[in-house]
Amino acid sequence: MAVYAVGDLQGCLKPLKCLLEQVSFDPTHDQLWLVGDLINRGPQSLETLRFLYSIRHAVTCVLGNHDLHLLAVAHNIERLKKGDTLREILDAPDRNDLLDWLRRQKLVHHDAERKVTLVHAGIPPQWTLSKALRRAAEVEEALRDDARLPLFLDGMYGNEPAKWNKELHGVTRLRVITNYFTRMRFCKADGTLDLKSKEGVGSAPPGFAPWFSHPQRKMRGEKIIFGHWASLEGNCAEPGLYALDTGCVWGGAMTLLDVDSGELRRCTCPKE
Repeated sequence: MAVYAVGDLQGCLKPLKCLLEQVSFDPTHDQLWLVGDLINRGPQSLETLRFLYSIRHAVTCVLGNHDLHLLAVAHNIERLKKGDTLREILDAPDRNDLLDWLRRQKLVHHDAERKVTLVHAGIPPQWTLSKALRRAAEVEEALRDDARLPLFLDGMYGNEPAKWNKELHGVTRLRVITNYFTRMRFCKADGTLDLKSKEGVGSAPPGFAPWFSHPQRKMRGEKIIFGHWASLEGNCAEPGLYALDTGCVWGGAMTLLDVDSGELRRCTCPKE
């Protein structure tokens, strides 16, 4: 069995299929890991979600900010934004099956055998793996609870609080956890977030740095696969870290990682 991880899809199905063909991916034997942002901005959001649903037994996925945005729009909590390519999903006859599958995905996945962690944006420097998994489970439980889901989606938007505090409770607590795992790029060593800067590592505001660069980061030396940060262009100098968002939806490549060998492949074929 081979395990492959792929960066942000964002509705770009053709490059994904190109990469899977390159490695002769077989969903009856192989596994596909996805770093989230499965849909939106690209030309085939509905087709991408349907394809993943059709091979769901072979898919391990963590949720990204665009995936959560789709759930919020579907529950009439958030409006579609200019540039969204989600209308076809919302109007699809199988939308309920697709959205129910989506909301049951994880925020953080850890493979104990391979000692590798999968997340959309990153793991804040002040958290160990065990703490990250516990915090992620809190949000995952809210997403899977019919009664709590609308309350969570309604309250997840916002940049505050900018720092974790164990005394936080309710949707405020879930918001900061969600921001760490799905929106983080720059932060301070204590986990204080800056969620406005979105460019490369050199654009950090004073006092802030890329989440993965803090020397005292609790998960330093452990393998982490993440996406979200297209302006990194796949370059992350930290050992054991794999930045897989290489901006396919913005005209860049889509990147596939063989999780066991570390081999990388990129597809630059047209999205349509």
